[in-house]
Amino acid sequence: MRPQRTSIYAITTWVKRQPPKVKAFLAVISGMAALVLLRFIVHDHDNLFVAAEAVHSLGISVLIYKLIKEKTCAGLSLKSQDLTAIFLAVRLYCSFVMEYDIHTILDFATFATTIWVIYMIRFKLRASYMEEKDNFAIYYVVIPCAVLALLIHPSTSHHILNRVFWAFCVYLEAVSVLPQLRVMQNTKIVEPFTAHYVFALGVARFLSCAHWVLQVLDTRGHLLVALGYGLWPSMVLISEIVQTFILADFCYYYVKSVFGGQLVLRLPSGVV
Repeated sequence: MRPQRTSIYAITTWVKRQPPKVKAFLAVISGMAALVLLRFIVHDHDNLFVAAEAVHSLGISVLIYKLIKEKTCAGLSLKSQDLTAIFLAVRLYCSFVMEYDIHTILDFATFATTIWVIYMIRFKLRASYMEEKDNFAIYYVVIPCAVLALLIHPSTSHHILNRVFWAFCVYLEAVSVLPQLRVMQNTKIVEPFTAHYVFALGVARFLSCAHWVLQVLDTRGHLLVALGYGLWPSMVLISEIVQTFILADFCYYYVKSVFGGQLVLRLPSGVV
């Protein structure tokens, strides 16, 4: 195991020394390679979406374990949980009035656990909440997402209000993790359970993004046409890519920390 860790450490050290443009290029190449690999090993690409939901649920389970067993919410962002509850509530409403399916049930379960997490942080474990570190102003993302939803939304036959709400939850989901990243940026040290939770979010969002990208490739672009006309189809795809790359930097340092045998993740300045 030691030679493997030595090789990984050598690679990560080399990557760390590269300029930002080279790192960005390597990230794009790695993402494309992962997509090609998934396309060949996963025959039914709808399973990627199911896998994304499963990984997200696993991350939430880790979060619940932290709150119950460790009895602390240190390192967690209440504002990220608030944003998650908002976009899930809006998406549940849209699902009921537009396209009720199995994903509606999964979203409801996620929404219920998110409300529980918010309750625990806001009331039961308030003493351990790092409010001074959780200083991201959520109106910086809520207002732009609302304005963007008014301008660019689905072109379906549903009521205009429902279409705007649907666009809003898509945009808000893409940036809902930003307050959590701000907390980790402020503390510089991320304890294991929080790191596992955020890493699970990153993996889940990559799988979700891979699902959409591969579906577009499989249908030779017809899926984008099925989503409607105008800028909306492109914005759906861009939102999936954005929420993946937002967490890419953290996931890199998480993997590096795990293979380095470090229980506590230490983030260098400028990360996330």
